[in-house]
Amino acid sequence: MPKVEVYSTEYCPFCVRAKALLRGKGVTFTEIDVTNDPALREKMVQLAGGRRTVPEIFINGRIIGGFEELRALDLAGKLDQMLTDPA
Repeated sequence: MPKVEVYSTEYCPFCVRAKALLRGKGVTFTEIDVTNDPALREKMVQLAGGRRTVPEIFINGRIIGGFEELRALDLAGKLDQMLTDPA
């Protein structure tokens, strides 16, 4: 089972879409809410290579990006492979 982390905020529609896509695939993930935690959000920015937007999605410690990148991987048939490859 891959380790999937989703950094999100309470008010982000793209976060909702990303989580729905992952749930639709039966993926268990850890949601890290950075809405009211500047230190946690700064950690996300560092891990994401400077990206400040949410969601920021990581699979097995590898940055995927946001919803658009996640969806593009899914449409290209690459997401399922990433979710089944060992860490």
